[in-house]
Amino acid sequence: VQLQASGGGLVQAGGSLRLSCAASVRTFSSSAMAWFRQAPGREREFVAAISWSSGSSYYADSVKGRFTISGDNAKNTVSLQMNSLKPEDTAVYYCAERGRNYRGSWLPTLYTSYDYWGQGTQVTVSS
Repeated sequence: VQLQASGGGLVQAGGSLRLSCAASVRTFSSSAMAWFRQAPGREREFVAAISWSSGSSYYADSVKGRFTISGDNAKNTVSLQMNSLKPEDTAVYYCAERGRNYRGSWLPTLYTSYDYWGQGTQVTVSS
């Protein structure tokens, strides 16, 4: 499975961006998808996740109320609507997929819960 993320760019503080991610396998092949981000010199951190089986969405406290994750299970696509962006949101954003047959422990905020990763898309928020 390959994941292709798009939609990153340069935006001023307070602005919005929408990230999209599509998997190469398009037919109900995942149980969850997520977004993580990594800023220079920092570890990769959880941003948001969506579970197809429960229909639940999960957010990091730092983005709650500003970011919205959505997706289409049948198409294996996920999007991240980012509003009220702040300079501290600047990072490379990665989409991730938990394959339906993956048996690793499930905790939506942990990167080890996902077995496929996209190449990342840069988001830069200027002050």
